[in-house]
Amino acid sequence: MYAIIEDSGTQIKVSEGDVIKVALREGIEEQVSINFDRVLLVGDETGQNPPRIGTPLLEGARVSGDILSQERTDRVPVVKFKRRKNYRRRKSHRQDYLKVKITTIEA
Repeated sequence: MYAIIEDSGTQIKVSEGDVIKVALREGIEEQVSINFDRVLLVGDETGQNPPRIGTPLLEGARVSGDILSQERTDRVPVVKFKRRKNYRRRKSHRQDYLKVKITTIEA
């Protein structure tokens, strides 16, 4: 079984046992699991049953996962440049994220 969930404006296709990266949330330090209530689609890999598609969300569908760790992405360079003005600035950015293992998909 697979599902398409929406988290922080991004749509992610997940199956049970997948490890995904989602945006960091406030007040999540003491939690062990996380629930995703914004489920857009639930389908079956066998193809015997047609996928259930929400308009825009599926009622009563939920995806649960265990929080594995809180990490940071690799460094992304940010360059500002204006030609002929001798203006050059170099910075970098690292985004925080949660690593989550999907445990159950409830349709």
